[in-house]
Amino acid sequence: MAFQTYSLFVLSVIMISFGHVENRLNLLQLQNDIDKLKADFNSSHSDVADGGPIFTERLSGWTERNEKRIILSQIISMYLKMLENTDRSKAHVRNITEELHTLKESLSDGSKKMEDLKDLTKLQMSDLKIQRKAVNELFSVLQKLGDTSSSHKRKRRQFQRLCKC
Repeated sequence: MAFQTYSLFVLSVIMISFGHVENRLNLLQLQNDIDKLKADFNSSHSDVADGGPIFTERLSGWTERNEKRIILSQIISMYLKMLENTDRSKAHVRNITEELHTLKESLSDGSKKMEDLKDLTKLQMSDLKIQRKAVNELFSVLQKLGDTSSSHKRKRRQFQRLCKC
């Protein structure tokens, strides 16, 4: 029950948030397919509830639309990876996989951003050449940070003027 509920919730959030609920998409059919997938994975096993949800709790910390695109693209990639080794001859597996691929394509900018984040973690900051480049870019990075924070302050001031709170 937990896998099906969380999976349907995550997929629904993704599709609704990004305007991909179309006539061809039938959430009830998707729910039926997820029920079958749940049976394939024996997800009613008692250990499923251990430790709480794995995806939905992470979504709550990502509030901005563009931020959500990053985390959701990664979650979709993880579902696709999980389904790589399942029996593709089953219609429900094919349907879910097709929907996930469609969603992944619509979140491609999120995937690119996620790759950028991964690449950053791979930088060898102990390398002298990398350090030199980083120092040369430091002022520009700080300027962008300043632009971002002043933009947020401006938005807050505008909201406070409009709000009759």
